Amino acid sequence: MKIVVVAGEKSGDKLGAMLMEELLKRYPDAEFSGLGGSRMHAVAPAVQDWAEQAAVIGVVEVLRHARFFMKHLDDMEAKIVAEKPDLLLLIDYPGFNQRLAERVHANAPGTKIAYFIAPMVWAWHKKRAPKLARVLDLMMCIFPFEKPVFEAVGLRTEFVGHPLRDEIMATRRTDVREKNLIGLFPGSRRREIERHFPVFLKVVQTAQKEHPEWRFETSASSPQLTELMLKMTRRAGVDPALINICPGSYHDLMDRAEAALVTSGTATLEAALHELPFALVYKVAWGTYLMARMVLTIKYIGMVNILEDKPITRELIQHEFNVPNCIAELERLTTPGPREEVLAGMREATNHLGRGGAAVRAAEAIVALMQGES
Repeated sequence: MKIVVVAGEKSGDKLGAMLMEELLKRYPDAEFSGLGGSRMHAVAPAVQDWAEQAAVIGVVEVLRHARFFMKHLDDMEAKIVAEKPDLLLLIDYPGFNQRLAERVHANAPGTKIAYFIAPMVWAWHKKRAPKLARVLDLMMCIFPFEKPVFEAVGLRTEFVGHPLRDEIMATRRTDVREKNLIGLFPGSRRREIERHFPVFLKVVQTAQKEHPEWRFETSASSPQLTELMLKMTRRAGVDPALINICPGSYHDLMDRAEAALVTSGTATLEAALHELPFALVYKVAWGTYLMARMVLTIKYIGMVNILEDKPITRELIQHEFNVPNCIAELERLTTPGPREEVLAGMREATNHLGRGGAAVRAAEAIVALMQGES
């Protein structure tokens, strides 16, 4: 069994590695190659770690790096056409992966194509669902409302549940919450940190006067990002002693913090599973923001709010992501009554994510596809 896998971000790398490990249990001799991150590379060294370069956010930013992406798209297409793998397994990363799926469907028809973590066509363009149905053999969804969207256009679809539930429930600690500890989560990409961390630093400065009891902590996913955040802290004139920058996983901080500011993305769902009250924050280039406003068809961008179709967590986007709003929301989230309301809403939202075993079910769906089972 030859399998080409493609993921383009650290969250996808994590999920891709989990699924690869499950597939190896069923196909011990499987040969993996493709593009991913450090975790996927550790499972199969033939998977190139490109996650840091590939983690580009927004239409404007992608256009700036168009040559980089086109080269990798051409290279992956050529590789698949030449090697004729049994399966192309796409992990999230829709902008790149949907284009690759179209090319492979047209030029390597003997290769089956499976997609793990459905593109959010329900948020952007539902008309893309029929297009996906024409080129994919299997869609694996992590949210229950996605399954009927794709089945309605004739695409074989499985709701496998969200893999984050397995990961977080296996390691989560419930007895370490620290009063007055504020978690700051600027994102795992350099560009996210450069946009969000300066506002976080201003929040830290302001809080020293208004809430001296608050302590601040953040995490960095690599030594390079740790150093970047330290430089930004010094440049902003903030005493490094006021914000603890911890290298490594942020899940420990999500267990310990009383409240948080979390950059939009997978981390917001992780915070909900950790039962950490948070405000969602997000800032992109204005061109990207305006283009997104034109095509978005949903009221919210945070998955907790989308799952419940109401504002469980406050979303501070673009100009609303400012110091007064952040301080006010942290005050609300550290007040017992409002805090419990947010926690209750987050629990209701995460109940929609399945009961665990997402990677197992995804692997079983792929086995059924490859064996020709209906």
